[in-house]
Amino acid sequence: MLPYFTQKMGNPNSIHAWGREAKTAMQEARNSVAALIGASPREIVFTGSGSASDNLAIKGAAWAMKNKGRHIITSAVEHHAVLHTVEWLGKNGYETTFLPVDETGTVHPETLERAIRGDTILASIMFGNNEVGTINPIARLGEICRNRGVLFHTDAVQAAGHIPINAGELPVDMMSMSAHKMYGPKGAGALYIRKGLKLVPLIHGGGQEFGINSGTENIPNIIGFGAAARLAQKLTDSGEIERVSRLRDKLLDGILERIPETFVTGHRAERLPYHASVCVRFIEGEGMLLMMDSAGIAVSSGSACTSGSLDPSHVLLAMGLNHETAHGSVRMTLGKDTVEEDIDYVLEKFPQIVETLRRMSPYKA
Repeated sequence: MLPYFTQKMGNPNSIHAWGREAKTAMQEARNSVAALIGASPREIVFTGSGSASDNLAIKGAAWAMKNKGRHIITSAVEHHAVLHTVEWLGKNGYETTFLPVDETGTVHPETLERAIRGDTILASIMFGNNEVGTINPIARLGEICRNRGVLFHTDAVQAAGHIPINAGELPVDMMSMSAHKMYGPKGAGALYIRKGLKLVPLIHGGGQEFGINSGTENIPNIIGFGAAARLAQKLTDSGEIERVSRLRDKLLDGILERIPETFVTGHRAERLPYHASVCVRFIEGEGMLLMMDSAGIAVSSGSACTSGSLDPSHVLLAMGLNHETAHGSVRMTLGKDTVEEDIDYVLEKFPQIVETLRRMSPYKA
């Protein structure tokens, strides 16, 4: 990325040598992102983030299809970029349905099929859940939508680059991705749009990105996205999924063995390989997060205390957990640099932290 910040400053929409240089580099990045998910480069539109991709997919499709119908389906456990977008459309002339999930956070195909109506135009169901790691049956969900003439979008921000995805073989019309979820820079996203599908742009202007997302492209970040896509492809082909999954299972099993009154959230088998999430009863996630941070371990919590809200995770509540239990959630993620010693360190420190917090907890009997 560095040369495109300081030396290679051409606008890819210009026809002079500097512009052509930038355009060539951007096309190479587009080719790499497309190859990662088995798509054609022409089906990849660069955006500024995964959230921007979600908004473009959902609003763009809703506006393009408004004369056919105004009913949109999503699930109760989506990322807020999807939930809030669908809720906004619900306040602006569209009807919405939020599908329930089971105790693992899975959207069942039968639930989707029952929700589809004659005026349904779009369904958006995430590929892998960002809070609990559950992977949805995307092929079956997409097949149902295709058979019923409903557009299907999936938020694959958490999944793309970490599990094999072939958009050409999946019944998916649109798929959102983000560079920083696969070792790339923040501020770069992409939307896969199936060939022939027309969306209404959110941003009008110079007609960049095939007329779908106007604005001069962020060349350094797009270059970084391309490099990240190539790295992700290399890792996937080299057995990284199996390695990280083994470490993840060691972490989860070790937590369950060493910390009483703890359980895994999300589906244990149909799960993102790098994702470990648990609930620890009788304490709140915020305390665990702060003490883990002091021990040099970076985790996050489904408890929304850290965001200034008193409400726990909407995902965990949708899965049937009560407020008190949901507040005790912890999410840990692994990656290409995670090694066995890191897992051992967490399994040494985490039980001590939980024991300390439980001694102070007003919840434990």
